[in-house]
Amino acid sequence: MRELPELRPGLFRWTAVHPEAPPEPKTASPDDWGPEVSSIAYLAPDALLLVDPLVPEDRGDLQEELDALVRRHARPVAIVTTLQFHRRSRVALADRYQATTSRAKRALPRDVETVVLRGAGETMVWLPKARALVPGDRLLGDDRGGVRLCPDSWMRYLPSGMRREGLRAALRPLLDLPVELVLVSHGEPVLENGHEAIAAALAD
Repeated sequence: MRELPELRPGLFRWTAVHPEAPPEPKTASPDDWGPEVSSIAYLAPDALLLVDPLVPEDRGDLQEELDALVRRHARPVAIVTTLQFHRRSRVALADRYQATTSRAKRALPRDVETVVLRGAGETMVWLPKARALVPGDRLLGDDRGGVRLCPDSWMRYLPSGMRREGLRAALRPLLDLPVELVLVSHGEPVLENGHEAIAAALAD
């Protein structure tokens, strides 16, 4: 599938231009993110999982390939959103596929887990069999093959008042996972040595 590159068997990642992307983002500001954002599809044994999916209205090619993947897997569709700002195409796709949208443990597909970052306003998705971690906004691509923590400005709305030091503490349990891939929403993904990339970001 040309528009849905397969990173590992049953694990797909695609990018699309976000319609609300800031035209001139300022470094370290709340708007410091590029127009291309990524989404994930995973063929779990009992469902097709979509994480933070974005299918813009002008991407009929992408919609057709996603439709084909849904038909091919022939399982119910489950949509998981990592944080409130990543609802993107959730409503439209939930209607299109009669998908569930709950992050409750009992509602998740098999072989899919979540990592709740207390006080950080985010729930990451962990795919143990693929050794793939799917963050929302708290880990970003660093443009050097690794990841970085989001700037403080991205957490300004949190009731917890969390800042980078608190975020480091919230992210530290990720080091207990055998992460190989870190499939960030913003920036380039880490496709090998993900554990080391996370460790380096926490030590920076």
